Amino acid sequence: MAAGGGGGEPPAHAPEGASETIGYRGPTACAATGITYRQLDYWARTGLVEPSIRPAYGSGTQRLYSFRDVVVLKIVKRLLDTGVSLQNIRNAVQHLRSCGPAELARMTLMSDGATVYECSSPEEVVSLLQGGQGIFGIAVGVVWRDVESTLAQLHGERVDTGETMAGHNPADELARRRNRAG
Repeated sequence: MAAGGGGGEPPAHAPEGASETIGYRGPTACAATGITYRQLDYWARTGLVEPSIRPAYGSGTQRLYSFRDVVVLKIVKRLLDTGVSLQNIRNAVQHLRSCGPAELARMTLMSDGATVYECSSPEEVVSLLQGGQGIFGIAVGVVWRDVESTLAQLHGERVDTGETMAGHNPADELARRRNRAG
């Protein structure tokens, strides 16, 4: 992944949702990102995006993805949808995993379809656009907030207790009953 220079002011605080105390099972990660369970399973088995909280250990175990994992999954889907090669996506994923939440919040990923570039300032975006090639961009902070909003309506799981955390969906009485009974 090509990286631009620094620049840009860091946000006043890191984006919300970065907590590692809540994990998300595969079906929830799929619902939040628009990928199929088959894609999710393949990406985990091939090491493209592995769950950072709990990998699957044989049949019957459930992978548990962190919030950040879900954000990366959504970015991978967007890159694949625009035709970026799997090798360039792997490089981008490694780079995203090495960045802190504040860096991610102000980052824009740009691609000409072949290479993925990190831009963290408007000047870097303009510089790429002046090259004359067709380019698309993904504002990581926008993806972060989108995933955060979607996951707020879905089920999470407390990492320490395994308790199901019902999203802010008033119609989901089943999860609340399960937690009270358990």
